[in-house]
Amino acid sequence: MRHMRRWQQLARDWGRRAPLAAALSLLAAASTACVDERVVFRDAPRFEQPTAQALNFVGYRDTATKATVCGSCHIGAQTQWAQTGHADAWRTLANSPARQQFCENCHAVTGLGNNATAANAGWATTRDLRYKDVQCEACHGPGLDHSTNPTTANRPLASIAADTGRRDGCAGCHNSGHHPFTSEWRLSGHGAMQYWSATGPNTRPECQSCHTGQGALAMYGVNARSSYREEVTGAITAANAQRITCAVCHDPHAGDIGRQTATQGGRAHSSQLRLPIDVPDENRNLCMTCHHKRAVPDLGTAGTATRGAHSPEGPLLLGDAGWWPPGMEVPGGLARIETTHGSRANPRLCAGCHIEKYQVTDSLTRQTIGVTGHRFLAIPWRAASWPSPTSASRRRAPGSRRCSPTRAPAPRSAPPTRASPSPRGRSSTRRSRTSPGPRPTTRSWSRRC
Repeated sequence: MRHMRRWQQLARDWGRRAPLAAALSLLAAASTACVDERVVFRDAPRFEQPTAQALNFVGYRDTATKATVCGSCHIGAQTQWAQTGHADAWRTLANSPARQQFCENCHAVTGLGNNATAANAGWATTRDLRYKDVQCEACHGPGLDHSTNPTTANRPLASIAADTGRRDGCAGCHNSGHHPFTSEWRLSGHGAMQYWSATGPNTRPECQSCHTGQGALAMYGVNARSSYREEVTGAITAANAQRITCAVCHDPHAGDIGRQTATQGGRAHSSQLRLPIDVPDENRNLCMTCHHKRAVPDLGTAGTATRGAHSPEGPLLLGDAGWWPPGMEVPGGLARIETTHGSRANPRLCAGCHIEKYQVTDSLTRQTIGVTGHRFLAIPWRAASWPSPTSASRRRAPGSRRCSPTRAPAPRSAPPTRASPSPRGRSSTRRSRTSPGPRPTTRSWSRRC
C-alpha cells in the first residue's frame, strides 16, 4: 500500500512538469536550428602603413578630425595637443601672406625637431596630408615601431636639449631668421650658464633645481609623469647636465588656453608656460620660482662670513627684499615697499620688461630682424640705430612699446623783454608780466609713451 501511494505521487508531479519539459525541449531545438557554426570577424587596421619614403613616420590616422595614430592610445596627450598652436600649424602657414614652400617642413611632420635619420622625411618626401601640422612625431620622432609593437624599449622620446647647431629638439625649427628664439636664448644666462664648472652649482644637489634643466623639471614634477631622452635616473653631473632650455619654462603638452590670467580665473598659460607670469607670488610665478632664493643678506655672526643676497629679483620686484632695520615702518602702513614695477601697472611683472617682442634694423646688413625677447634683457629705449640683438654684445637692441626719449617741440617765440638794472649794476633780462609764455630754452627732452 505504501509503494502504491509513492507511485501515485510521482505520476501527479510528472503531470505538472510535463508542459515545462516540453517547452524547454522546443526552445533547445529552435536555438540549435538557428546557430551559425561559422562566426567570422577581423580587427580593422589601426592605421594605414606609411610608405618607405616616410622613414617610419605614421602621422594622422584621420586627417579630417586630426586624430593622430599616437592618440589612439595616448588619449590625454592627444586632447592636450589639440589645444596647442602646433595642432593648427598648417592652417597658420596657409593663411600667411609671406608663406613659402621652404616653410612647410616646420609646419608639418618631418625630420626636423626629432631624432629621425634624415631631415627629409614624412611630409618632405611624400607630400601626404597625413603629415600636416606639428604632430607628436615632430618632437618624438618616428612612431611606426612603437605603434606596431609598443614596448618600453622602443618608445620614441623627445629631447629637451637645445642649441643653435642641433636639428633635434625645439631648435630644429625655432631658430630661423623670423623665429630666432634659440639664437637669442643661447646668448642669455639661461643658455650660456657661465657659472658651470666641475664644482659649480650644476654639480651641487642643492643648486640643481635652478641651475640644470633636469633639476628644474624634477622641481616642476615633470619626471613623475613623463620621460625625455636626457632624463637622469642617478646623479646629475657636469657631463650630463642640461641648460635651462625651452622645455623648462614651456610645457609642450600644455594646451594654450588663450590669454587668460590668474586674476581672470584661469592659468596664464599662453605660450604654453608651465606656470603663470602675472601672479605676484614667489612660489607661483614662473620666473620667481628660481629668482628668489635669498632676498635678505646673511649678515653672519662673530667669526662667520657675511653673504649677500642670492638671486633676489622676485622679492625685489615685489618690495620684500633687502635688510630691514629694526622698527622700520613703510609709510602708509604697507607690509612691503610697493613700486610701480610690482603693481597692477605692470601686470606681467618680470616679463613686462624682460620678455618683449619688437623689430630692429641690423646696423650691418640693414635687414629687419624680429626680436623675441629671449635674451631676457630689459627692454631698451628707442634709438636711431643699434647693433643686432643676436650679437654677443650686451648692448640692447632698439625698439619697444615703452617710453622713449624724444626731443621736445621747439619753444614758442619768447615774449618781449625789457632791460632792468641789476642790483649789482649789470643789466638783466626778464619776461614781461603781460605775456605769460613759456620760459625760453635751447635744450629740452621728454619721454613719449
